[in-house]
Amino acid sequence: MASYLVKPFLIGVAGGPCSGKSTVCQKIVQDLHFCSTADQANRVAVIALENFYRPKSAEQRLLATRGDWNLDHPVAFDDELLFKTLQDLLNGKTVRINHYDARTYSHIEGEYENIEPVDVIFVEGILVFYFPQIRELFNMKLFVDTDADTRLARRVLRDMKLHGRNLEHILNGYKNHVKPAFEDFCLPTKKYADVIIPRGADNYVAVDLIVQHIKDFLKLKTSEKPQQLQIQKTNDHVFLSRPH
Repeated sequence: MASYLVKPFLIGVAGGPCSGKSTVCQKIVQDLHFCSTADQANRVAVIALENFYRPKSAEQRLLATRGDWNLDHPVAFDDELLFKTLQDLLNGKTVRINHYDARTYSHIEGEYENIEPVDVIFVEGILVFYFPQIRELFNMKLFVDTDADTRLARRVLRDMKLHGRNLEHILNGYKNHVKPAFEDFCLPTKKYADVIIPRGADNYVAVDLIVQHIKDFLKLKTSEKPQQLQIQKTNDHVFLSRPH
């Protein structure tokens, strides 16, 4: 394990369901592989909020397959476990995260990932800014802003193709739980974002600037305090710049 002079740089990535949060994280990590040394790229980890779902009973899992169980409500997530996991990483400990299977609505027994306290850690999920104690841990907060029609279309295609869901059940769940939960719990957290990314990973300007900032952080890692982001807004983009 590397020797750390500063704590990991935590980046929260929020946004509505199927807004492209994981794609944004993947794009940033991919770009780091292309524009950084292999060592720098390997010093980045991504943690998904869905791995912190609370365990469900057999009845709850059955309801979820019919779209009758609210998977997007804050009580569905074990925020205390996520907080402890991030605290351990910040304190230089290696953590073990159990993998969640969206097809069965349960964690996969015996399947997990060990994550070391690498330099940069992304935490992505619909409600990563909802819980105050978790929100306060992030050094940077990104909100992926994608219109509702696009998110719904992506959800239908994903759930039918990858999870074998019935269209009626998908739409039932969206109408009764996904859409209301987004409006009640996810969307209000947009105000906490340092950077809003319209169109997700297709917003190459925002992604490139975030990648550049991460590269700068990795270079400045041995300094006492990394340079802070300055945020400039236009009608369509949020730009990042570093002080001269």
